[in-house]
Amino acid sequence: MKDFTRIEKQREKVILVGVSEQEGDDAKDSLEELSELAETAGADTVGMLIQNREGIHPGTYVGKGKVEEVKELIFETGATGIVCDDELSPAQLKNLSEILDVKIMDRTLLILDIFALHSFTREGKIQVELAQLKYRLSRLTGLGKSMSRLGGGIGTRGPGEKKLEVDRRLIGKRISQLKRELEEVTRHREITRGSRVKKGFPVAAIVGYTNAGKSTLLNAMTNGDVLEADMLFATLDPTTRLLELSGKQQILLTDTVGFIRKLPHHLIEAFQSTLEEAKYADYIIHVVDAANPQAEKQMHIVYETLRNLGIENKKILTLFNKQDLRRDLEPLHDFTADKAINISAKFGQGLEEVKAVLEEFLREDKILVERVFPYDKAGMIQLIRSKGELLEEEYRPEGIYVKAYVPGDVYGKLD
Repeated sequence: MKDFTRIEKQREKVILVGVSEQEGDDAKDSLEELSELAETAGADTVGMLIQNREGIHPGTYVGKGKVEEVKELIFETGATGIVCDDELSPAQLKNLSEILDVKIMDRTLLILDIFALHSFTREGKIQVELAQLKYRLSRLTGLGKSMSRLGGGIGTRGPGEKKLEVDRRLIGKRISQLKRELEEVTRHREITRGSRVKKGFPVAAIVGYTNAGKSTLLNAMTNGDVLEADMLFATLDPTTRLLELSGKQQILLTDTVGFIRKLPHHLIEAFQSTLEEAKYADYIIHVVDAANPQAEKQMHIVYETLRNLGIENKKILTLFNKQDLRRDLEPLHDFTADKAINISAKFGQGLEEVKAVLEEFLREDKILVERVFPYDKAGMIQLIRSKGELLEEEYRPEGIYVKAYVPGDVYGKLD
């Protein structure tokens, strides 16, 4: 009988390093979030260090004394790498790698790695590889030396990893090719978006901090099958589903990539076409994890990101989700939103109220029509049914009486 050897993948052990530049900042909260990112990427956090200093050290991220402290902690814990809470420059990456002799990573690399794990569509894979290559192009020397210390693991996944040691010329050519492919996908997305506009479908983009419950909401509202998981960036690829409302009204709900602290500019650039789903939406549904102690800070980050993307002057419905997990009865407020509702998407709490508010939004953007159409104009009734909300319909001797809400373009056709 043959003996079989079971090979188990060993999880990486990392030390998290951050810098607090002023008293009262969110350096500790940011490092806690970095720990969740590391867990999602498949690593165990074995230590955390925060240095209080006026600014990030240009050569080694933290000061020399703190670097020695990190070195000692690596020896004590057997850590295989460190993760810095900010994006490292090529010089910082190279210097830390030479001093510490372990894999050196930063927040951006960690997020890119998670995105590589959770991207399944062609567009998502192109976007991730493009972001990875742009990130690595300026760090080829330092990153290559750091990665050579370990054969796999975090930072070595996804479609772009095999090209880590490829020279700049080949990486540049690959970036150009990916940009062309992404332009093709973007054109297809614009055609799809244009088709929705022609059909008169209003669109609501679901935005929020990562792990706020956006996918759970989409599934609960539309009986969808989008992946739900209690982790950061569980879903990456955007999903659109049709929601049926009362009066035969319909609205498209589009899930978008979650936002996070210090969202790398590489990702904002690479995922521009995906994030534009929110830009071209008629309404914004802002999902907030109401059970998270950092809920207010996360709301601020979401709105700041939306402003950076040029997404403004839209009606906003804020949903304070995960009410089933709340221990603090202090109410949350969102003064930026037009409406706010407490919900639990997981248990269906408040979802009928969400539908009612969406119906209210749709009606506010429509015109109330009350008139009698001659029977030879009966085709207008079908137009109202397909584009508007038919409230009443009555056949009278002089014609068909109709009471309905219709979009402005349909109202013009009725005249």
